[in-house]
Amino acid sequence: MSRLKLEHLRTFLAVARFKSVNRAAEALNLTQPAVTSRIKALEDNLGASLFVRSTAGMSLTKRGDMLLQYADQFQHLSELVEQNVVDASGVDRLIRLGVSETIAQSWLPDFVGALHKTFPQLKIEISVDISINLREQLLGREIDLAILLGPISDFTIDNVILPDVDLAWYRAPGRTSADHVDLSAIPIATYARNTRPYRELRAALFERFGPEISMFPSSSLSSCFRMVEAGLAVGALPISLGASLEREGKLTRFDPGWTPKPLSFSASYLGEPKSHLIETAAKIANQIARADI
Repeated sequence: MSRLKLEHLRTFLAVARFKSVNRAAEALNLTQPAVTSRIKALEDNLGASLFVRSTAGMSLTKRGDMLLQYADQFQHLSELVEQNVVDASGVDRLIRLGVSETIAQSWLPDFVGALHKTFPQLKIEISVDISINLREQLLGREIDLAILLGPISDFTIDNVILPDVDLAWYRAPGRTSADHVDLSAIPIATYARNTRPYRELRAALFERFGPEISMFPSSSLSSCFRMVEAGLAVGALPISLGASLEREGKLTRFDPGWTPKPLSFSASYLGEPKSHLIETAAKIANQIARADI
């Protein structure tokens, strides 16, 4: 038997966890033939079949299940070496980020810059989506780090709690008095329907004004701000995004007597397998978010 290769063990772990060559290839940023070739080389080296192939996916054989325990130990040792020995400037890896639009429009550029400063050779893929989709993508191992409305309550997920994002009521300038804004008489621009901010705002408005309230949910915060700026709606929107428009005189804050509670965000990632890179990225996200307050 020739010496085992760490990249073969990493590939084995990915296929074992995803139960799919295709999904493992996506996670490892490899082609499907490359993953298949590595698994075959590992099986040939060990003289044992590691997977049972079926239409339902890849399942471990008895020998494969035995190898899984040792491969986990190899992976953990590799992470310790990367954390304590390897120069961060030499880390040549891919990280797949999933980010909510609130973050994408505020401190995401600073975060990406900080990541590149820490890991100059790091490859970064970014997808912007609503939090419910980001959660499913993270649990499905389609992304490595999700910055979303959180935390995620799942035993497989580690969460780094980020600073809250405060909201304020905004309207177009030009009204004679903020006191004249009647929330029951003007549409309210807000987050998409299948989001927590939308549900919480709808419940609060229903309690105060009944079912006749008019809401304009949108998956684009930029669209919400444009509607408010045009005088077509008012909105309880992030101060971090509205402040510049307010300074430019395009928006005005008003106080109807109550404001929805701040939005809670987290940098969330899978706890296993442990990854020094992902943990460090989550900590950097927290540092950048706090510096942005």
